Amino acid sequence: MKNAKKKFLNRPEYPGGKEAFKAYVKLHLVYPEEAKQKRIEGVVQLLAQIDDNGNVGEVTVENGIGGGCDEEAVRLIKNVQFGSVKNRGVRLKTRKRFRIEFKLPRRQKKISYSVTPEQKTASPENGKQSGKTYSYTIRMSS
Repeated sequence: MKNAKKKFLNRPEYPGGKEAFKAYVKLHLVYPEEAKQKRIEGVVQLLAQIDDNGNVGEVTVENGIGGGCDEEAVRLIKNVQFGSVKNRGVRLKTRKRFRIEFKLPRRQKKISYSVTPEQKTASPENGKQSGKTYSYTIRMSS
């Protein structure tokens, strides 16, 4: 007989699971202007208290990155509504850890070029014109 791990108490989960939660974060995350200007990237780790009705209570930042990202991560988690659970009359408050990633889009480098034919010059050896020559200008900008 296999030992099946039984759950004694059910915990509130985000409706739709982890993938739906990731989609929620991606849709509602607003990158702070200060973090954009300073090019701050990283992961904010949070600890949140969730009651049996799925309401998020106290949210604390365990590991922040600054630049307004910590406050944005707290705002995101406080606005989440988890599913409610019934545990045979037991009221339950759980703690759940979250990782909110802040990543700026990579800058695209723009390459522009121009080709211009150079002036034909007479060759000093035989007085004939030499073959066509071209000048290339390549500019890279970010």
